[in-house]
Amino acid sequence: MSAFLTDGPVDAETLLVLAPGAGAPMTSDWMNTVSASLGAVGLRVARFDFAYMTARVETGSRKPPPKAEALVGEYEAALDQIAGKERARRILIGGKSLGGRVASLAAASLFDRGRISGLVCLGYPFHPPKQPASLRTAHLLTLKCPTLIVQGERDPFGVRSEVESYGLPSSIAVHWAVDGNHDLSPRKASGATLEGNLDAAVQAITCFANGLPHTR
Repeated sequence: MSAFLTDGPVDAETLLVLAPGAGAPMTSDWMNTVSASLGAVGLRVARFDFAYMTARVETGSRKPPPKAEALVGEYEAALDQIAGKERARRILIGGKSLGGRVASLAAASLFDRGRISGLVCLGYPFHPPKQPASLRTAHLLTLKCPTLIVQGERDPFGVRSEVESYGLPSSIAVHWAVDGNHDLSPRKASGATLEGNLDAAVQAITCFANGLPHTR
């Protein structure tokens, strides 16, 4: 059984389930800020940790995460658990970095079965840093589930020029955070701010979600 943290109104029309990245739990400052911001504009957000991260938090272990493919079943089980408790009529899945990648691996089947309406990836790890040839895009190229990827323009896991060359399908939209890194943080010289990038990301996610049909 997963433990969840929730933000946003209990009677929200949209529920967004989020899993964090590989190195930080659902209670990280970044996840707290994004979830609270999405909740403040009317989305219901439910966060959970994968079991390996729960063990890290509880024991201090630094055991690396399993491969993303091995976490798909755990994500689907968490979705079953939270969807049964929430009242939202539109359900989206997603996450930060690894969490978003795992959600993307589950998305095709869940969408085809009518379990979700869409997918939101925050800082998708298109490839490991400094390994642009080691792409993690094969399943994305055939994905029919409506998808929004929020990506920093200079994210070392996939900069803008790289991502725009991948030939992603029309089902996948990308919102670019100005001069953002993997956490969407820009350099001071760019004139952009993290706060501004996060605000724009929240607006993009809200607009994306509101344009999707109900799940149930």
